[in-house]
Amino acid sequence: MMTLVEQPMYQVDLTKVVDNLPELKKLDGQSILMIGASGMIGSFLIDTLMLANQQLGLKIKVFAMGRNRKKLETRFSMYLDSSIFEIVEGDVTEPLPEDLLVDYMIHGASNTHPKAYATDPIGTIMTNLAGTDQVLKHAAATNVKRTLFLSTVEIYGENRGDVEKFNEEYCGYIDCNTLRAGYPEGKRVSESLCQAYITKYDLDIVIPRLCRTFGPTMLASDTKASSQFILNAVNHEDIVLKSEGNQYFSYVYVADAVSAILYLLLHGESGQAYNVSNEQFDLYLKDLAKKIADISGKTVIFELPDEVESKGFSKANTAILDNTKIKKVGWMPLFDLEESLEHTVKIIQEVK
Repeated sequence: MMTLVEQPMYQVDLTKVVDNLPELKKLDGQSILMIGASGMIGSFLIDTLMLANQQLGLKIKVFAMGRNRKKLETRFSMYLDSSIFEIVEGDVTEPLPEDLLVDYMIHGASNTHPKAYATDPIGTIMTNLAGTDQVLKHAAATNVKRTLFLSTVEIYGENRGDVEKFNEEYCGYIDCNTLRAGYPEGKRVSESLCQAYITKYDLDIVIPRLCRTFGPTMLASDTKASSQFILNAVNHEDIVLKSEGNQYFSYVYVADAVSAILYLLLHGESGQAYNVSNEQFDLYLKDLAKKIADISGKTVIFELPDEVESKGFSKANTAILDNTKIKKVGWMPLFDLEESLEHTVKIIQEVK
């Protein structure tokens, strides 16, 4: 069975991102630490950088950090003999190795799906809060050129009904005295911590705020609704919708998310947050379910969530991001919806 990186459609997506980021050449001879390397976004980002090295003749040194060395070695086995790839085993909530000297850091370690929020609520908060503190301490101590903290649409909370889309200044309602609040509140206070480090240590920090992300690098354990729909399609099952499907959310393909992150690494303004979304992907959950059902030739069925799942579900019903700000900087999404969904399902089917 082929590996994910060998899958032709996945290679096409990686190449499309690299071809549309010629400014990656500015990173030649630089080093990047991706924290949360085995996650959906981190793994796609590392594959993108390693392909850029190959196709553009660059030497960007990539450090892949995660808690499980064996898992990282398995996922990135094709790079283990490369002099410009290195695994860093470690928990981001603990101090980073003092001898780990890099030019850029991207902090993407976090629980990112409902079941994890419910079963690991303390880890959900602390990976963001304590983890961000350790990352920024390391940035200050080692003179890192720029740090990216990957934030989320969930920091906006519930739409108060006064806007159609969330711009970067919007602040909605979050009931902080709930189990489910750990994720958005952890991200909110981590953003504030970034501002504190900028002020005290003059750090250069940019904050991409990502909407709900999907793609072929998703983990099999991911319990987000979109991910469950995709797994249903991969397994030739009917698409199971655990609500009426009236939630109206922004989504983005992982390739576009990574394209935006790398673009902001090069072009973002320190201290600024940028919404990352593709307006073609603003969808009602039931419509997303139907599109994935059409790809797999199946139907949508309705089923009540179990108790653990329901505890981790977002209470927000409308969360649409305004991506005007990042577009003004010069970034544009590359992938359309049908292409993204079809690629996700077919790639996973071929490599699972």
